[in-house]
Amino acid sequence: MVAGIDDIAIYIPRLYLDASDFAEARGLDPVKLQKGLGISQMSIVDSNQDPACLAANACLKIMQKNKLSPEEIGRLYVSTESAFDESKAMNSYVIGMLEQVYGQGAFEHCGGVETKFACVSGSYALYDNANWIRAGESDGKAALVVVSDIAKYDMGSSGEMTQGAGAVVMLLNDSPRLLRFDPKVTSTSIKDEYDFYRPFGKETPIVHGQYSNLLYMIQVRKALEMYKKNVIKTKLIEIEPGETILDHMDYINMHLPYSNMGKKALAYLVRHEWRQLPRWKKIMQEVGMEEPVPKDPRGTIESVLGDEEFMAKDHEFTKIFSKTPEFQEVYESKLSSSLVASTMIGNLYTASLYLGFRSSLEFEFQKGIELSGKRVGFGSYGSGSSAMVFSGVIQPEYKQVVQDMNLESEMGKRRKLTWDEYEKLHENELTPEQSMVHARKEFILVDVKTDIETKGERRYVYNE
Repeated sequence: MVAGIDDIAIYIPRLYLDASDFAEARGLDPVKLQKGLGISQMSIVDSNQDPACLAANACLKIMQKNKLSPEEIGRLYVSTESAFDESKAMNSYVIGMLEQVYGQGAFEHCGGVETKFACVSGSYALYDNANWIRAGESDGKAALVVVSDIAKYDMGSSGEMTQGAGAVVMLLNDSPRLLRFDPKVTSTSIKDEYDFYRPFGKETPIVHGQYSNLLYMIQVRKALEMYKKNVIKTKLIEIEPGETILDHMDYINMHLPYSNMGKKALAYLVRHEWRQLPRWKKIMQEVGMEEPVPKDPRGTIESVLGDEEFMAKDHEFTKIFSKTPEFQEVYESKLSSSLVASTMIGNLYTASLYLGFRSSLEFEFQKGIELSGKRVGFGSYGSGSSAMVFSGVIQPEYKQVVQDMNLESEMGKRRKLTWDEYEKLHENELTPEQSMVHARKEFILVDVKTDIETKGERRYVYNE
């Protein structure tokens, strides 16, 4: 049975911090943020918002847009790494909010869990629900998979410049208008790592940035190798001599902790894939330098990062390689449109990959490109660590969905924060009733109880 994404919707908080204001306050070069990292704005949650209400607002949008009743939804999964309860799943909060609109008990038949594996958990949730549909267990019902996060880092830390917040929801069913998943090729790679993690009781993560970036690329590369084997085994794609699997992906979406990380990851994968092909000789001539090799090529990530001579040369090589016409053609045609939304919104953790997919659809459609039949490859990564590579084909009915996509109108009118306002929000100095934006027709957080018997209970309302 077929399974895939029928529609996709986003909810982005309407507050944002401008990258130039951030750079000025932190004494940084704004060019580093805007050109080096690809960051122009970072969405910031208001004092009456949390990941659950972001997710609920996204779900409400997709249900209202498609005129769906609760009876048509069989599963509702929420994937996040911004959980605020170690027992009660976030999807139950979301269902509670939706029932304020659709009626008490309207979703009581709906199964689902909260999934966690850093930024890759949304991909696992998609895979699980796609298989639920393929197995015939859905009985014609659809699934909602919501990826919702608040990327927040310590004040003054290196990660602070890569913050963001928002939710993306995908409607899955057995007759998808948007994307049909390729069956039996989804591949994973997993390893016990401490590249990025958030211990119990800590609001912000502990990050080893360079280590995590390199691990991300290595893990996705390993998953891509397994994906390639599965593609050959299932005969999904015929890879001719001199070709790479990337040649057969019309679009490539990568995990985006910041916009330009997608370009770095693509360059890494392309180098790995092209190195053994006839085309590499011509590219090496264009680059004009030998591809550097670490002193200990089979060493650990720590030994590679500690090899300063290699790191400097590799950075130089990648910079030159990324400017070659061959790579630029791949980048512009397969990846660049997926980065547009990230520059305007920032890091969404679990949702970043799918915001990129949403971005790619809108901006490729605006170019007038016929998308039907195009294969989309996904490189998903979650710290800790796991990667997943999978693919799907855009369906003939895609225009029914994509023609109405407009990122700016879906985000709504946004308000730029002053530095003082940003600091107050970051340090949790404001109560829900001190919110900076008046919310209309959406869910908001109104109270978090603090007394012993009910500590941590959250109350939400749908604000007309």
